[in-house]
Amino acid sequence: MRYLYSFLFYLALPFVFLRLLWRSRRSAAYRRRWPERLGFYPFTLQQCIWVHAVSVGETIAAKPLIEGLLARYPSIPIVVTTMTVTGAAQVEKLFGQRVRHAYIPYDLPDATARFLRRIRPIVGVIMETELWPNLLNACQQQQVPVYLLNARLSEQSARGYQRIRFAHHMFDQIKCIAAHGQADAERFIALGADPKRVVVTGSIKFDLQLPADLMLASERLREQLGKDRFIWVAASTHAGEEEKVLAVHQALREKYPHSLLVLVPRHPERFDAVAKMCEQSFVTARRSQSNACTPDTAVYLADTMGELMLMYGASEVAFIGGSFVPTGGHNMLEPAALAKPVLTGPHLFNFAEISQLLQSSNAMTVVQDEAALIQQLLLLANDTAIRTQMGLRAKAVVDANRGALAKQLSIIEHSIDPSTGA
Repeated sequence: MRYLYSFLFYLALPFVFLRLLWRSRRSAAYRRRWPERLGFYPFTLQQCIWVHAVSVGETIAAKPLIEGLLARYPSIPIVVTTMTVTGAAQVEKLFGQRVRHAYIPYDLPDATARFLRRIRPIVGVIMETELWPNLLNACQQQQVPVYLLNARLSEQSARGYQRIRFAHHMFDQIKCIAAHGQADAERFIALGADPKRVVVTGSIKFDLQLPADLMLASERLREQLGKDRFIWVAASTHAGEEEKVLAVHQALREKYPHSLLVLVPRHPERFDAVAKMCEQSFVTARRSQSNACTPDTAVYLADTMGELMLMYGASEVAFIGGSFVPTGGHNMLEPAALAKPVLTGPHLFNFAEISQLLQSSNAMTVVQDEAALIQQLLLLANDTAIRTQMGLRAKAVVDANRGALAKQLSIIEHSIDPSTGA
């Protein structure tokens, strides 16, 4: 089956590059570094620690792990691969020249083999659940131990893997799976993973470290936005969500006419389209254009990359996107770590256990539709005490569940330094 998969991938390759070319109309970055997609890189390493994080969210989640690796193994180069250009930009923003970025090659046998020969990893770390059969097979052939860290597997994803006949073979090629929670672990085992290679460590998302200057920067932004108005953020929104969020904001402003929505679309290629949507109904300021936020401004469009934590810090309530549409939700621990009340839609399968933890502590509210979101925003806008207590409960959940980072670092340690033993 893997040979058939590879054959079909080769046939699809021209269309894959055409898609990159099409997307480059909006961002020139999609036209750059194409050879890397086929395993050709402008550098060669004698050894490295390789970490794969598919896009922005996974890169941010991997930050504590990568910082830990940099501190523990300063003499070993670290290569961070992503699939997306936004992920590449996030790697540069977070780490600068301290790590080397490369695009992960497309999952073709020759491309993956070239990739491994060029970077020569002593260990491979894949964040969350980004599994490619030819890549894992190449790692096995070249004796590169692969770890799946911060691993999560929703019921929906598990059903998808069940339809792949060689899925169990992929799990055989992974040295250890460090799962978010027990439910994730059980799903991996049900798909064929060896129970002896599956451990539950929790999520390193709980171990996020806030930048030292974040609170000061947030206070400055709050002053610019208007410190005496109610500010809420709709973060990581997808197509089909902005319309709902803007309708909710319209209803909120009927009761609180000076309230401000900070809108953060998930994908940068949609920034302009979302801006036009906002401008049809509201006075809108765009951060990328350094527009002043006046008392008449109703929507502040955060159309920049890497500033989501800053937006959370300047706001009073956070709504997490990807949850009003069946995307599965996004990371709700970032606003929770800042003691912000968290609201989210019903589609949370990507963060099932984390969302349950927050809900069970009354630190997050799941709203089924726009009417319920309006009701919660009105409640929180009206009562500072409720906002404060809900936010403190959210932060307490984050603080109580830290520690996964140390566990996951120790899991891969003996593959990097055999003298530690394991």
